Amino acid sequence: MRFSLAVAALAPVLSVYGANILVQVGAGGQLAFSPTNITANVGDVVAFQFQGKNHSVTQSTFADPCALMTTPAVGINSGFQPVAANATELPEWSFTVNNASTPLWFFCAQTNPISHCGQGMVFSVNANPTSAKSFAVYQAAAIASNGAAAAASAAGSVASSVVSDAGSVASAVGEYRGVMLECFR
Repeated sequence: MRFSLAVAALAPVLSVYGANILVQVGAGGQLAFSPTNITANVGDVVAFQFQGKNHSVTQSTFADPCALMTTPAVGINSGFQPVAANATELPEWSFTVNNASTPLWFFCAQTNPISHCGQGMVFSVNANPTSAKSFAVYQAAAIASNGAAAAASAAGSVASSVVSDAGSVASAVGEYRGVMLECFR
């Protein structure tokens, strides 16, 4: 009888503490979170262990996978966590799940030398694998955004080249005009 009273008394205390869920970031030199999608309850602590290179855990939205979430509030962000190749201690960063009914979306914000998010380095909490907003759809959108970023960069380069060439033509026309005026003086 005493044992069951003790267990009954401890039950509310035990339910206050959630599970600890470990997610590896950049393990084995990969541009990946492992696992990529987890199921978590309110009160669970999601701990990220950074295992290589220089990565972040940055909250985004499903609609814009490679950008920091700004509404309805600014998303959580670990900042960059550089890890030397021969590191014996690995940095960790964590957050506690406050709402288990809405999926959470994250990406690595590293863009040097390439966009890690654009390579598919994304992560989710409580994404339903059979819904239209699954982890697979989110990751595909992140990878597709890399192509859009490359196209925008190329378009910017072309526009810059056109403006530069137009400036050169205008300069040449101005010089030609000045030479012609000298000839008639």
